[in-house]
Amino acid sequence: MSFDLGSLGAGGIIIAVLALLSALSLTIIVVKIVQLMPARSGAAQREAAITHWAAGEKDQAQAAVISGKSPADRVMAYAMKSLASGFNGATLNAELLRRGNEEFAKMNSLIRVLELIAMISPLLGLLGTVIGMIQSFQALELAEGAANASILAGGIWQALLTTAVGLLVAIPAAVGATLLSARAESAAQMIENAVGRLMLVEENPNAA
Repeated sequence: MSFDLGSLGAGGIIIAVLALLSALSLTIIVVKIVQLMPARSGAAQREAAITHWAAGEKDQAQAAVISGKSPADRVMAYAMKSLASGFNGATLNAELLRRGNEEFAKMNSLIRVLELIAMISPLLGLLGTVIGMIQSFQALELAEGAANASILAGGIWQALLTTAVGLLVAIPAAVGATLLSARAESAAQMIENAVGRLMLVEENPNAA
């Protein structure tokens, strides 16, 4: 049985909206994958930088992380540069916290949009189903008993189609948001660990 969106009435409009949400969701997932791909990279370089810093080789330590592409590399490079220039104490800690939060906010951007799509897509699908069921029973009432079961069944399956589409949009968005959020949180933890180790080594080089 073939159909077009126009034949679904209000359900067709909702399916069109869900299709747009699906395209937006997939676009965000691809963009975030590309953005977060290097987020947990550079662990070996940061470890080497810590070793150089503990040995007093500050130039080599900075060189090890300056070209890094991960948020942890950027924050650690700033911390090393600040410490090397004599900037330390509570003011530096506050600035490092601000930079860490800024990096996390960048990594976490758009993930809330995915979560919103995952939340509202099933609701939109359910709305389409309810509207479709109302239309089906209105048609049955207007037919005054002349409608057969196949016509009623056709209206019902078209109404239920919006719920199925809503779930098809919501599931990838929910999975993508969860996995991307986990990666962002893991990268944020790497920032905290890298800076924490650097500060510990700065105070006690033997801790390396």
